[in-house]
Amino acid sequence: MDIRPLTESYAVSPQIDPDDVDAIRAAGYVTVINNRPDAENPPERQSAAVRAAVEAAGMTFVENPLSHGNLTEEIVTRQRDAIAEASGPVFAYCASGNRSSVLWALAQAGARPVDELIDLPARFGYQLGGLRPLLEARAAEKG
Repeated sequence: MDIRPLTESYAVSPQIDPDDVDAIRAAGYVTVINNRPDAENPPERQSAAVRAAVEAAGMTFVENPLSHGNLTEEIVTRQRDAIAEASGPVFAYCASGNRSSVLWALAQAGARPVDELIDLPARFGYQLGGLRPLLEARAAEKG
């Protein structure tokens, strides 16, 4: 497992296993968001298995899968709400951490500067520069 903190309260990671959950809790995270569709994983790494481990550890689990072609406002809103409703730091994962970074940036547009939404994920190799026009448009709608 590779925890990549974008901020003090939100981190992303490539795919996790149920046995990673204790380390996630020990790192201080209280909510885990799965942004990876089950069809991309074997059963032992799918949402049900990870959810069981997360909930057994006393944390909140949110399933919010993002696949190619299904980026909707509903998915962005679900990510934003999960972050806003968390009682502490949020840990989100997908195949590489990129989708979790994209959803964070879209959910935070208007609340954080666009340069920050691009630069923070870039520290971990996530290139969100192509989202700049969309992030700027979303920020303008909220501003």
